[in-house]
Amino acid sequence: MIRLLKPGALLLAAAIWLPLLQLLYRPAESELPRSSGPPSPTAAALARRQLALWNDEGLRAAELARMRRHNAEWDFMGRTYLGLALANLALRDPARRAEALAALDRILDETLRLEREHGFTHFTLPYARRGAFVMQPPRSLFVDGELALLLGARRLVAERPEYRAPLAERARLIAERMRRGPVLSAESYPDECWTFCNTVALAALRIADVLEGRSEHAGLLRDWVATARRRLLHRESGLLISSYAVDGRPKDGPEGSSLWMAAHMLELVDRPFAEDQYRRGRGALYRSVLGFGYAREWPASWQGPRDIDSGPVVPLLEASPSSSGLALMAAASFEDRATLRGLLTTLDYAAFPARRPGGPGGFTPPGGAAVKAAPDSGAAVKAAPDPSHGLSYLGANGVGEAVILYALTLGPLWREVTRRAAR
Repeated sequence: MIRLLKPGALLLAAAIWLPLLQLLYRPAESELPRSSGPPSPTAAALARRQLALWNDEGLRAAELARMRRHNAEWDFMGRTYLGLALANLALRDPARRAEALAALDRILDETLRLEREHGFTHFTLPYARRGAFVMQPPRSLFVDGELALLLGARRLVAERPEYRAPLAERARLIAERMRRGPVLSAESYPDECWTFCNTVALAALRIADVLEGRSEHAGLLRDWVATARRRLLHRESGLLISSYAVDGRPKDGPEGSSLWMAAHMLELVDRPFAEDQYRRGRGALYRSVLGFGYAREWPASWQGPRDIDSGPVVPLLEASPSSSGLALMAAASFEDRATLRGLLTTLDYAAFPARRPGGPGGFTPPGGAAVKAAPDSGAAVKAAPDPSHGLSYLGANGVGEAVILYALTLGPLWREVTRRAAR
């Protein structure tokens, strides 16, 4: 009898406490991304850490070297997401505007210099150097699109005349190569087009048009969406496939690590199509267990190969950290607060946030913000982090932290595009 009671007691305790566990990590309302106003305390603390890295050459070099040992793309994408986050911070908080723009300029100037000195393959995986690009001369839309997007974002916040010609030339090259493709897409790698990269390029073209007060690329944007609806959707799920040959032959089906970014970028191109892709993606990929949210990398109707983009996938749950991080960005973009709350709860539980006072040194032990009792409720709620402290996630790398920061700050930049387009 006693032996039966012990496992029974454990099961009873688990039934009581497991549903309450998420209350220790569930974000306060003030921590959810908001469309305007200063950044949340978590976003401010994470920005402090990222700015410290870009203000300290030694720390920055060490962090970038650590990422490049695994994947040169992470170095480049970390710059893109951090640059976009800084543009949003500059628009959100006038007191941080000068600091944010100075860091964004350092990112842009260094990245452009590295591309000039080493070529676009400095930021790609090694197989970009193998095989022949269908379109000649070889270029990577991965690099062209994200650089154009960052140049445009910087000019949207505050004009910098020396960036005008580089953006115009990059936009010209992007549009010319995309128009050459049978499905209006350009390569990132030899005979390999990525929906992620092509939608980034489309958003960059939209921003370039808005900055110049014209609609030069409107036809390309419209035709790309029409072509994607016909040629680039996965039949079973209705989701955009992630990669395909120049002629449109599918290489990989839908992947969360590509889809969430595509939906966010397509907001500037075709809002109804973007919303449809987000809604379908949420239904096919998002899951919640006891208040903890996560995203799968693949829908049930398609299973792709695990690669460096998908990253490790948690067995049984099929939870993907890569897809979950980018789902956080997409949920913020489409103001899906329920999904945001679930994803942020998991982030604070599983990504091991480490906060520390002052500058870039001296981590405090990981484990999230302090927990206190909510007045008159008896429930445990998380105390807001001190924004004067730096924040890092020990379970993420530099690009992961940049994605999180962008998710927590996005909104003002896309609204600025809409505002200027309406003038």
